[in-house]
Amino acid sequence: MSTAARARRLPTWVVVTIAGIFGLFYAFVVWSSVALLIQQVNGPLGLNGLGWFVYILPIVFPLAAFGAAFAIGARRRAGEFSLAMLAGLTLSAAFWLAIVGYGATSFGLYGG
Repeated sequence: MSTAARARRLPTWVVVTIAGIFGLFYAFVVWSSVALLIQQVNGPLGLNGLGWFVYILPIVFPLAAFGAAFAIGARRRAGEFSLAMLAGLTLSAAFWLAIVGYGATSFGLYGG
């Protein structure tokens, strides 16, 4: 394999900068999920076991999505890395919204 055919790696500072900027948005999704969990736990009905499980999932999912997007994109060019991070962030936000919608319509999560 020649040197020209090898993929160029990004400098470490570019990877850290892109991951840090997107990491702030992932952290916002995690923080919003924690706030939602605390709000539901302190509600008038509380949460049962299924409710705890459902409301902990959107806390864990963005962390896994960040790790997967980082693993997929860290060795690619800056634009491709940014798109991988954006795709993971989009999935995390969509998952959070799905949990909010499910929690608003499913009364089987409450009353623990």
